[in-house]
Amino acid sequence: VLSMPRLLTDLREIDDSLLHGAVSVGNFDGVHRGHARLIERLVAAGARHGGPAIVMTFDPPPSAVLFPDRPYGPALTSIPRRAELLFALGVEALIAVPTDKHLLALTADEFFADTVVQRLQARAMVEGPNFRFGRDRGGDVLRLQQLCTAAQVDFEVATPVEDAQGMISSTRIRQCLAAGDVRLANRLLTQAYTLSGRVVPGAQRGAALGFPTANLTEIDCMLPSPGVYAGHVELSDPLPVGEFPVALNIGPNLTFEESQTKVEAHIIGYAGGPLYGRRLRIALLDKIRDIRKFDSLEQLRTQIAHDVAACANYR
Repeated sequence: VLSMPRLLTDLREIDDSLLHGAVSVGNFDGVHRGHARLIERLVAAGARHGGPAIVMTFDPPPSAVLFPDRPYGPALTSIPRRAELLFALGVEALIAVPTDKHLLALTADEFFADTVVQRLQARAMVEGPNFRFGRDRGGDVLRLQQLCTAAQVDFEVATPVEDAQGMISSTRIRQCLAAGDVRLANRLLTQAYTLSGRVVPGAQRGAALGFPTANLTEIDCMLPSPGVYAGHVELSDPLPVGEFPVALNIGPNLTFEESQTKVEAHIIGYAGGPLYGRRLRIALLDKIRDIRKFDSLEQLRTQIAHDVAACANYR
């Protein structure tokens, strides 16, 4: 068993500590409750064989390389965030393999022989029922079962997790976020949905209104629909350390006739200096209201005060 969970980005980094374990291959975007059940089975399989529980994913997702002209939305989780969420469930290594033409050219049988048997010397595999792998998605769980049996690798299909609306999936979570329903998205995920971005100088309008904001760019995941959201942020050394409530505005600034989507966070109770250049990670809890245009700055200021009060008390 590994002493510290590890994130690898190259199959050549595989060493002896990663061999003879249980492996699951997949996208695992978002790391939702369905993934959590699969990981539970994976960790148990690793323990049975005295080896690590390993997840292998591909970065970027193969479809983004195969169909470059298709509009491909941003992920729910960056690879480092995915690793963190998987490690919290007991995974000991995430191998994020760069997706290239060589990888995509491997048939299902070749991928299994090359990666699962030869490189990882896996003793067990766990996948979901809809798993497809190999060139042109030629392999399915039936083929994988046959390959595992022949190679004396234990194989298990994890049952999906369902709620009243059906199977929990990354697609459903995307639909929740597109509708601004972060509360429902969070119920399907294993941890609250987070946005991570770098703080850059803005127009200083928030400060002029009495509510300074941190303007976030380089956001590496899907944005929920425009609106004002309640959230919280962990600030660490050398800042005032601790968790602060956040009022987060996502969308264009209609009052100032702007059309560009912005992400602006007012960190409630934070009295430190500017945060320029830092990456902040904000956990989203709920949507407070839609964005709208205000007739005057006074109206806007009054509304922001309402929003901040709502977000400050949000739990």
